[in-house]
Amino acid sequence: MGYRKLGVKSDHRRALLRNQVTSLFKHGRIKTTEPRAKEVKALAEKMITLAKRGDLAARRQVLAFVWEESVVRKLFDNIAPKYDERAGGYTRIVKLGHRRGDGAPLVMLELL
Repeated sequence: MGYRKLGVKSDHRRALLRNQVTSLFKHGRIKTTEPRAKEVKALAEKMITLAKRGDLAARRQVLAFVWEESVVRKLFDNIAPKYDERAGGYTRIVKLGHRRGDGAPLVMLELL
């Protein structure tokens, strides 16, 4: 299949992932369920790789996915330069245990 459905319809899933990627870049870390974190991690790493390129086409590709212009600016100006020497692996998933209500596995997804 290639991706996780996350129990929501395609437009909802796309919006959810865009929101979480935006929040990850805005705050540096997010707390979410493990399957969502794995999907967000893949997308965030692609965005950082684009930002490392730094050209206008890359900026427009990131702007097409990330909701806020200020977050895109932060990604290109502050976050991407930190990873110049690094060839991938920009994020980390730390397991936090299970959610009390439904037992879903919670994780912290953070930028390194």
